[in-house]
Amino acid sequence: MQWENLLLEISEGIATVTVNRPAAMNAMNAATLGELETVVAEIVSNPAIRAAIITGAGSKAFVAGADIAALRDMTSTEARDLALQAHRIYAAIERSPKPFIAAVNGYALGGGCELAMACDIRLASENAKFGQPEINIGILPGFGGTQRLPRLVGKGRALEIILTGDMIDAREALRIGLVNRVTAQDELLVEARKLAGKIAAKGLVALRLCKDAVGNGSEMDLTRGCAYEAELFGYSFSTADQKEGMGAFLEKRPAVFRDC
Repeated sequence: MQWENLLLEISEGIATVTVNRPAAMNAMNAATLGELETVVAEIVSNPAIRAAIITGAGSKAFVAGADIAALRDMTSTEARDLALQAHRIYAAIERSPKPFIAAVNGYALGGGCELAMACDIRLASENAKFGQPEINIGILPGFGGTQRLPRLVGKGRALEIILTGDMIDAREALRIGLVNRVTAQDELLVEARKLAGKIAAKGLVALRLCKDAVGNGSEMDLTRGCAYEAELFGYSFSTADQKEGMGAFLEKRPAVFRDC
């Protein structure tokens, strides 16, 4: 299927989604969000896809926020509905049984920073810039920034970024734990695909259970989180992938997972 604002490439079990509005610094508008929702659903449901990468077209921007021209005349109801749509899409990425990697090439501001934070792992090029500048235009982050940023970097650092509207560079994002690693710009997608390929080689059942344990367990206290982990650990021993994985280890051969 052809998209107006996105590119989708599927190769060797990895889906690469490119936000393709370079003339607008890949800014998010309602049409782009609608396409992204459809693409994310396709990735989740397609058994041929085992991992996904999200990036932006060109070298200047991942996603440089929402399209302000489209936002300016929205009513409060329309703005809320747009935020709820973004929350639904970003939650689908976060809750997907398949891992999503953000390959941040340039500006990741506002909704773009929030999109990156919804992904499981974030890689950044050396020229990447991150920020939640909404306060500079009289609003607050509306696509999950006030919730995911504190969970990733802590309340104090998150509030400084949100309340000042200042951008931080890739090295500072790495230092505070917002991104996992920083690469040269021309190596970003190579590294992202290498990482996605390594993860995609694992069994999808174990991948899903690991994401569930971390995602759901992090919202629990330690005792409940450990109990939840134990339940998932026990369940994993009922799967064909567990039998194959342990058998392959003992037989000193590569595992061939059937995702069941």
